Amino acid sequence: MNLLPIFLNVRGRTCIVVGGGEVASRKIGVLAKAGAHVRVVSPELEPALHAAREAGTIEWLQADFSPDHLAGATLAIAATDDDAVNAAVSRAAQDLGIPVNVVDSPALCTFIMPSILDRSPLIVAISSGGAAPVLARMMRSRLEALIPASYGRLASLAARYRERVKNRLPAGSARRIFWENVFDGGIAERVFAGQEDIAARDLEAALARAVHERPVGEVYLVGAGPGDPDLLTFRALRLMQKADVVLHDALVSDAIMNLVRKDAQRIFVGKKASNHTLPQQDINALMVQLAREGKRVLRIKGGDPFIFGRGGEEIESLAEQGISFQVVPGISAANGVASYAGIPLTHRDHAQSVTFVTGHLKNGTSNLDWPALARPHHTLVVYMGLEAIAEICRNLVAHGLPATHPVALVQDGTTPRQRVLVSTLGQMPEAARNAAFKSPSLIIVGEVVTLHDRLNWYEGAQDLKA
Repeated sequence: MNLLPIFLNVRGRTCIVVGGGEVASRKIGVLAKAGAHVRVVSPELEPALHAAREAGTIEWLQADFSPDHLAGATLAIAATDDDAVNAAVSRAAQDLGIPVNVVDSPALCTFIMPSILDRSPLIVAISSGGAAPVLARMMRSRLEALIPASYGRLASLAARYRERVKNRLPAGSARRIFWENVFDGGIAERVFAGQEDIAARDLEAALARAVHERPVGEVYLVGAGPGDPDLLTFRALRLMQKADVVLHDALVSDAIMNLVRKDAQRIFVGKKASNHTLPQQDINALMVQLAREGKRVLRIKGGDPFIFGRGGEEIESLAEQGISFQVVPGISAANGVASYAGIPLTHRDHAQSVTFVTGHLKNGTSNLDWPALARPHHTLVVYMGLEAIAEICRNLVAHGLPATHPVALVQDGTTPRQRVLVSTLGQMPEAARNAAFKSPSLIIVGEVVTLHDRLNWYEGAQDLKA
C-alpha cells in the first residue's frame, strides 16, 4: 500500500484551490459538496465559477498565487496549466505542512484526490495513487451498479440507531453480528424497497431480541480452491468476510488468506506428512468449542473439502454435537491444477474416465487397486503422492502400463509459482528428484498429458521436460 487512505473532515474549513479553469471547477465542486469554505486563487474564472462566486459558494482572490494565500488553509489544490505555478503551490504547502494535491502531477502531491462514489453517508473512494486515474474511474463506474443509492438510506438508518445499539450490546462480536444481520437481511431489503418505517420497526425488534439472546455459533466449511484467489466462489468470499475465527491449513495460499476479514482470529491447523499441528480429532473438538462460544468459525481448506480434505469427518462431528454448519464446495485441486497445466482430465481421443486417489501411503506401502488404475484411455490423478512417486510409478508399470506411459507432476498449480514436469512412468521418479519438486504437487497419469504442449495456456509457469 503506497498511500494511506483517509477521509478528511473539511466542513467549514478553508481549502485553497489555485486555478480558475474547468479542472479547478471539478475540484471545487467536490470540496463544496464536503462543506468546505473554498477560496479560489486565480487571475480569471470560468463562467461556472463566476456563478458560484455570485451565489456565495466560493471566495475568489483575483491574483497570481503567493505563498501568503495558504495562511490558515486546511489543504491546497493546484489546478492550473502552468507547471511553474503548480510546483510553487506544492513547495509552499509542504513547507507549511499543508496537504497538497497537484492535478496530474503525482510527484508533487502529498495526497491524491480519489474517484468518488457518493452514497452519503456511505462514501467509497478509489485511487490508483495517481498511476492510472482512468482505471480508478472505471472501477467507480462498475461499483455504481453494485452499490445503488438506497445504500445511503440504509447507512442513515444505521446512524440513527448507532448509539442505542452501542449502549445495549457489548463491544465485540455480538455488536458486529447484529449489524451484519441488519445489513444483510430483511431489514436492509425493507430499506431498498422504500419501506423505511417498517425497517426501523424491525430493527427495534431485532435489537430487543439481541439483548436477551445468547449469540449462536456456526461453522463454515469452505473450499479455497487450488491457490488462485480468482477461483473462489462468491459465497466463499462472503463467508470469509463474516467469520470471527479462521482455522486454516497449509494448502490455503497467502493470497486467499488476505481476503479473510482482517480482525478475525487465525489459527493454523495444517497437516503435512508426518507433521500434524493438530490431530484431526482436536480440530473437530476446537470447531465445536468455538461455535459453542457463539463464534462464527471459518474452516477453510485447500481445494474442495470433500475430496481428500476430511471435510466429511468434520461435519459428522459437528452434526453429532448439534452445531449448525454450512458447506461451500471449492474447485478441486485436480480440476484447477489440470486446467492451468493445459491437461484436460477427459478427452474423447485419450481418456473416457478419470479416477482420483490419494498417494499418502502409510509405512511406505499402499493398498490401492493397482489393476483398476493401470488402464489405457484412463486418467489417474494422485493427490499427496510426491513422497511415494517412485512406488506409484513402479506399481502402475508392474500392473500393465508401459514404462513410456505419459505422466505429469505439477507443483503449486494455479499460482505464479506453478511448475509442470512432463515425463514417463519409467523416468519420472528420477526426474522429480533432480528437479527438486516439493509439496503441494499433483500427479496426473494418462495419455491426456501429451496434450500439455499444445494446450498449455498459463503464462509465467515453469515448464520442464524429462
